[in-house]
Amino acid sequence: MPWRGADAARAAEQAGMTAFCSGEFVDHEAYASLTEMVLGTERALVGPAIAYAFARTPYAHAAGIRSAWAHAPGRVFLGLGSGAYRINRDWFGVEADRPVARMADLVGAIRAWLHAENGQPVTYDGEFYRIAASVGAPVLGRIDAPILLAGFNRLMAATAARVADGVVGHGLFTRTWWDDVVRPAMARGASDAARDTPALEHGWVITAIDDDDPGRAVTDARRMIAFYLTVKTYDPYVAHHGWTRQVEAIREAFARRDSDAMAAAVTDDMVEQIAICGTTSDGRAALARRGDSLPRDVAYLAPPSYLVSGRRGRRYALASLGLLDGSSPAQR
Repeated sequence: MPWRGADAARAAEQAGMTAFCSGEFVDHEAYASLTEMVLGTERALVGPAIAYAFARTPYAHAAGIRSAWAHAPGRVFLGLGSGAYRINRDWFGVEADRPVARMADLVGAIRAWLHAENGQPVTYDGEFYRIAASVGAPVLGRIDAPILLAGFNRLMAATAARVADGVVGHGLFTRTWWDDVVRPAMARGASDAARDTPALEHGWVITAIDDDDPGRAVTDARRMIAFYLTVKTYDPYVAHHGWTRQVEAIREAFARRDSDAMAAAVTDDMVEQIAICGTTSDGRAALARRGDSLPRDVAYLAPPSYLVSGRRGRRYALASLGLLDGSSPAQR
């Protein structure tokens, strides 16, 4: 599940959760959260999913992973997301043109640092990143931490399988988006790289469970779906599913800051294809129905965050533990 603190993590690990991730925004930083996850877990995989890729140098990403690896060797992964162009330009003050090519180059540069051996120079010569470092102190040594990319559309999904170790799927992903768009793109990327191991699939799944107030849980899931779909980046996804009319209504409501109308514009079939919500029984049925529409390796049961307090989000996270009956990939 997404990180909800050490107390929640202890209960989650005992219940069978085997991976925790963190995102980041202006009020929570990916590598600070990674430190908390490493120190607050015993067995689970931990990592950013995602960290803003271009907001940091390859050195900074690699140093953050090395710091965590020292406390949790073999348990740490790195998920990177390109972020919106305007966020890179206006928030971070960094270049973000040609994001697919830039991301591929960043992965190579980060690996140069992660795979560096003691006593050897760290070198990399790419289009966007160049490294020529001689590190005198014996602090290196190869680390094989998996690198995953947030691959929503075809090009980034293919790149995730070609140059990285796999993909982090968005909370909007449906069976048809995985099967018709993402997985075929990843297969092409893997073929181009002639890789001999399958690319990893991690992914967020919008999950809101509340046996006492299932209606509110469903509404919170609808609001989360609606908020994501206000972004035009997802227009190919919208067209693929035939949801253009619904998304037009969502965006009109968002322009009025009418969150109730946003939620109302999300139809039942959208909820069924995207989210796991309602009662525990509803959630288990949804997981069984979705089957392999979930990411194959790690599914993060992610509480809604749009207009949802931290306290309620934590309640949703703990309630999702009731879904872990041993029959679904969502337990991972």
